[in-house]
Amino acid sequence: MEGRADQVQLTGLDGQRIWSAELDAQVRAITRDVIAANAPPAITGAGNAFHVPGSLPGEGETQVFLQTANNAPVSLQILRRPGETPRWSVSLGDIVDESAGPPARDTLLWYRLACGLPRELPATSIESDNPANAAIAREDYAMVLKALGPCA
Repeated sequence: MEGRADQVQLTGLDGQRIWSAELDAQVRAITRDVIAANAPPAITGAGNAFHVPGSLPGEGETQVFLQTANNAPVSLQILRRPGETPRWSVSLGDIVDESAGPPARDTLLWYRLACGLPRELPATSIESDNPANAAIAREDYAMVLKALGPCA
């Protein structure tokens, strides 16, 4: 419901669907996630973001700290290595878990990110005196949004 981060409401023309075993399993999984004590919080915005270059050309890491409805720590990490596609992960908590990877599509965490993140990284979020590092942070954020896909 609007303004209630602890509730989910189906709205729109496709709010009702024909039953299938696959859809039933998906709805049950999301329902379990919503009521779990460690449910991913609703994302309300992007906080501080920065890119730190690595020791090799093309290497580096971007971190984006997210704002949440309950002030729980959530962050995105984007790791760049020369000759490789950038990898990203999301951490729920104070400890960064690069091995966590991106959330599976159509999970509550995916929904929270795909539907809660701003469509571009706000200029006020970028912490860098170096325009090249700020540009990479924006590029990495855009890559995460593209990987998540549209909020559907």
